Amino acid sequence: MFDLTGKTALVTGGNGGIGLGMAEGLAKAGARVIVAARNPQKSAAAVETLKALGSDSFALSADVTDEASVQRLFDQVAERCGRLDILVNNAGTTVRKPADQLALAEWHMVMDTNLTSAFLCCRAAHAHLKAAGGGKIINIGSMLSIFGAPYAPVYGASKGGIVQLSRALAASWAPDKIQVNAVLPGWIRTELTDAARAQVQGLEERVNARTPAGRWGRPEDLAGIAVFLASKASDFVTGTAIPVDGGYSIAA
Repeated sequence: MFDLTGKTALVTGGNGGIGLGMAEGLAKAGARVIVAARNPQKSAAAVETLKALGSDSFALSADVTDEASVQRLFDQVAERCGRLDILVNNAGTTVRKPADQLALAEWHMVMDTNLTSAFLCCRAAHAHLKAAGGGKIINIGSMLSIFGAPYAPVYGASKGGIVQLSRALAASWAPDKIQVNAVLPGWIRTELTDAARAQVQGLEERVNARTPAGRWGRPEDLAGIAVFLASKASDFVTGTAIPVDGGYSIAA
């Protein structure tokens, strides 16, 4: 039920952090994993990690905020693999400023990277997934899809949009046997959250105190949910937004 042998998965931002954690889970389940990212050194290292897990992995360079670049990316996947079964939209960034200090260019940069890129990739993936007889899309949201943070208005807006985009696509593409779901990671140790801990005083302690699991998450904590949502096990699960947060979102 969880076997992904013979499946092709594309993971944007898959060369580090949550994206690589999910990619490793997909590789261990048997999928061929394509890493789409802009840093060639990080991508090469990620591919070596995935190959060591038995995946016939490779990397493609793409700017997922650019429509033409996204189209080239999916054309390359189709040419090299002949099919696409799984898309993970993980590319993301943030700017930590209150709204009154946020420049319009910063707003557009975060929204384009986090939300517009997911739309472009989903749109480009649709025909390929439909041709494969159905498929899976996993969009990466955040705890800030649920909660408000005074220092992250644009990040929260983009991640709230991810949930609503996922729901709309799930409803639209169900007849094509495409399931679309969102994952809402909690506080996971990545390059982005390393910067957050440095910039937001007391964040480390507050997260540890509120999280029932008593710790920050690790990228590998996202591997299981990626395999579930990419496999036949989730064929009747669509339009959901699933927290993977050690209980952070249910704590008082």
